[in-house]
Amino acid sequence: MKNIRNYIRTILFLSITSIISCEKMLEVDIPQNQIDRNLVFTDTQTANAALAALYSGVRDNSLVAGDEIGVFMSIYTDDVDCYATTATNGVYELYKNQLISSNLSIYAVWANTYQQIYLANSILEGVQNSSLATADKNRITGEALLVRSILHFYLQQIYGDIPYVNSTDYQTNSFIGKTSYSDVLAKLESDLGTCITLLNDDYSNVERIFVNRKVAELMLAKVYMAELRYGDAETKLKSIVQSPLYTFENDITKVFQKSGKHILWQLKPKNSGDATKEAGIYYFTNVAPSNYALSTNLVNSFASSDLRKQNWMATVTVGGNTWYRADKYKNRSNNTSEYSIVFRLEEVYLLLAETLAKQGKLGQALPYINSTRQRAGLLALPVGTSQAILLSEISNENRREFFTEMGHRFFDLKRNGNLSNLVSAKPNWQSFHQLWPIPQKDLQLNSNLNPQNPGY
Repeated sequence: MKNIRNYIRTILFLSITSIISCEKMLEVDIPQNQIDRNLVFTDTQTANAALAALYSGVRDNSLVAGDEIGVFMSIYTDDVDCYATTATNGVYELYKNQLISSNLSIYAVWANTYQQIYLANSILEGVQNSSLATADKNRITGEALLVRSILHFYLQQIYGDIPYVNSTDYQTNSFIGKTSYSDVLAKLESDLGTCITLLNDDYSNVERIFVNRKVAELMLAKVYMAELRYGDAETKLKSIVQSPLYTFENDITKVFQKSGKHILWQLKPKNSGDATKEAGIYYFTNVAPSNYALSTNLVNSFASSDLRKQNWMATVTVGGNTWYRADKYKNRSNNTSEYSIVFRLEEVYLLLAETLAKQGKLGQALPYINSTRQRAGLLALPVGTSQAILLSEISNENRREFFTEMGHRFFDLKRNGNLSNLVSAKPNWQSFHQLWPIPQKDLQLNSNLNPQNPGY
């Protein structure tokens, strides 16, 4: 891991510039000077500003930001083609599955995300030593711990054994070793259980730009599924489905509207009127793509009658050649209706269908996969569908529903041991590509991160 001391200078002292951007999220009065960490938690207002700084950092520089995990894992798998052949940031090499430990994009995901983990730990330590009211302590602690858990989970899924960082002690963090895959899951299970205890179901902001207890339950269900504990995952997922907070969105044209009651968590753009990152990064028109376009493999996985193909993709034809671009987020200027969705109810439905099918509860699983299918204009899967076919269709439905979102294609294939299926569309794919390499810079700074992941 990059020497954590490089982060301390920028995070222990929150500059007025970063705090002002957080004000857009919280609408609080911001002190007109820099805030030392020891002073951040003297009152609720400044503690909230520190928490907003964490959310802003997650939005701008972390692997759950719309321009990192969604893009990188989509080109790494078979959902998106990359045309940035001259890019110097390592993106094209991700697309070609030609990974080396010095790849700049691989390093950026690692370093930026650990920076946000460090900030979360700073908040957790500050709150613990504060005199805030118990309710505020619980809320801020629960949210910071949940964000940290989300970041650790996705880092683990990409890099395997990783440092599980839970303090701001730079001497310890500078030489920290990796925690095993199973131990990371155990730590996440414990932390997420704490989050569920501390947080409420109700959102602290009506726009759902902050996490709540149900997001913690979703993440715990994901941990359980990684541990093959399908019954436990079912319980957590049903708790979300049965919550009056959420309603399945039956209008496919409204799925990416920020006001939807199917949204669990979303990221608000930095400035009022800004487009989501996704709206800009996939956009091209009247020209051949120079960055990204949806792969033929993905496009051909849709029936022509699928309303998602009609509403969430756009065709671009130039010189007799046709490409498809992702068109889920449509407002590229004066945006007042779209935020970047991190988690939505459809994911809960399909995870619940999967975990029920894994337990042989096939009839119970059908309504959850059929909800997204029928909304898209497809026929419902019939009663009597075999377990093998049902699990295959759940995987296919995940792909059609979540292309370009949160790296779903990679994580869904990995969860079910099916990443090797990529070799038919990605000729450079090898089995060790299920993990990315630990960044070379961090291995050079901290020998305790050895050994490097296999194959690199």
